Amino acid sequence: MSIIKASEFKKRRKQIAKIIGADSIAIIKAKDVCIRNGDADYKYRPDSHYYYLTGCHEADSLMVICPDNEAGEDILFCREIDLNNVIWNGPMLGSDAAKEDLEFDCSYDIKSLDNIIPQLMNGRDKVYFMLGEDTDFDKKIVQWTNKVKKNKWAKSQAPHELIALKSFLDDMRVYKSKDEIRCMQKAADIAAAAHIQMMKVCKPGLFEYNLNAEFLKSITNENSQASYLPIIGGGSNACILHYINNNHELKNGDLVLIDAGAEYGYYASDITRTFPVNGQYSKEQAELYNIVLAAHTAAVNKVEPGNHWNEPHEAAVRVITQGLLDLGLLKGDFETLIKGQSYAHFYMHKTGHWLGLDVHDCGEYSIDGLWVELEANMVLTIEPGIYIGDNAKVPSKYKGIGIRIEDDVLVTKNGHKILSNKVPRTIKEIEAIMRKPV
Repeated sequence: MSIIKASEFKKRRKQIAKIIGADSIAIIKAKDVCIRNGDADYKYRPDSHYYYLTGCHEADSLMVICPDNEAGEDILFCREIDLNNVIWNGPMLGSDAAKEDLEFDCSYDIKSLDNIIPQLMNGRDKVYFMLGEDTDFDKKIVQWTNKVKKNKWAKSQAPHELIALKSFLDDMRVYKSKDEIRCMQKAADIAAAAHIQMMKVCKPGLFEYNLNAEFLKSITNENSQASYLPIIGGGSNACILHYINNNHELKNGDLVLIDAGAEYGYYASDITRTFPVNGQYSKEQAELYNIVLAAHTAAVNKVEPGNHWNEPHEAAVRVITQGLLDLGLLKGDFETLIKGQSYAHFYMHKTGHWLGLDVHDCGEYSIDGLWVELEANMVLTIEPGIYIGDNAKVPSKYKGIGIRIEDDVLVTKNGHKILSNKVPRTIKEIEAIMRKPV
């Protein structure tokens, strides 16, 4: 059962019906099951756009939105209940439950697609679908359109325009409802507890995968799963932005960077903390960490309605550049360093991304060369960092240090709320947790 109410999915479908208009039809297919190896599948997760409109968790299903259709404007095609399949794979939705539980106007057996879809297309000018994302389904849309053209129905009229639906859904999904925010808060709370647990058990001699196991155990006990492959990077591995091997020993004197989020009700959290393996930051580690922390604070303070998307990044860049300049890791005039992006040697990514059903959620960052303006109920990450690899041309005492601090931030009417605020960020708070006995 979905955590979001069926009425909310219904409301979204009505909004799409209004957007596309009475002369159009929208068709979205559930993604296919993916084979992992042999005859074993990956655990099924519905496509985010499809789930956003349907609340349906099953593969082999398809949704149609057909404004002003006499039989019903929103239709779900799904598998009929097969008792043998239930024995092997568990409960199935079935067409009756599609109407009752998911609040669809009508539903049909998925096997009837080729007969019913062309009839629903007939008389419509436009077909909206996820154009270009599934070549086989693109061809299927064309086949159904051609079937309308060739049929012998009276007043037959086939659609003459195929339109990508994705951009309309992207625009809708940027703004989170109260229930979506509630799910994201829960996902952040679950991940926060797991991050604290990793701080508590961390010690020299463990391996990165030991902390990975602690994270997965913690979130699994809360009926959650990882929203992406966790990054557990000890020492210089923290300087590899998408490090996922998680198989090196955690050494005394090193930092460990942990970028790991939980998924709850399909909604993601995305949190990063960097802490000392032995529970005590060295002087150099603390110097760099406090620069990143100050950049994080400056960026979060720019998250408010009316500011544009890039303002948090600009604030973080200025703090990091000045901090690196103060330590002598950058040299020159401050404004010249900013203009020339000299900081990118040590801070090479943006300060955040949209967050929601996907970790890197849909939504534009700029339109026609102008940054998108932040508005209430948007959710983004704030994640400044400094990465000094072993080959960097800096004093050896700073080499092999990678630091990132990442939080999930909701834009509110008057400012912001940090959803992941339960994970400590300051050196004092982190060291205090790591001193406590497990």
